[in-house]
Amino acid sequence: MQTTYKTRPQGDRQSHGMSTEPHAPASSDVRFDTKIAVLLRDDLEPWQRLNVTAFLVSGLGTAVPAVIGEPYEDADGVAYQPMFRQPVLVFEGTKETMTAAHARALGRALPRAVFTADLFTTGNDRDNRAAVRAVPTAELDLVGLAVYGPRNGVDKVLKGARMHP
Repeated sequence: MQTTYKTRPQGDRQSHGMSTEPHAPASSDVRFDTKIAVLLRDDLEPWQRLNVTAFLVSGLGTAVPAVIGEPYEDADGVAYQPMFRQPVLVFEGTKETMTAAHARALGRALPRAVFTADLFTTGNDRDNRAAVRAVPTAELDLVGLAVYGPRNGVDKVLKGARMHP
């Protein structure tokens, strides 16, 4: 699946795995060599989907600093926090799809973040980490997975998942 986005090139993006045409105009097609993807279990409530996605992508942003772009500034000079330099694609799948994707992400050693069903019952970071730590890898009740890596590798991890509606 090739992903092309309309965007304005900023800085030297080649070093971050993003290809641009030489001497590209201010607005051009940009093709990313990497992919940020979130896989959500298809039985989540809407509020859970949003919550899980937000938590998962925060994990990737801290683990892989290269995915973060430059800070933003509006025309009045007001500064805003930097965000991902590329889109986040959101997918959904069954519990079985989630388990298989998790195993493939581990096998490919891709940067990843997980969200388990147990985390809906905790209220802080310490308890979240303890809830994950208490369960063996093969028994994690995964409801969300975020992965980052080469496009083809992430595509293989997500085999069987579909784009979130």
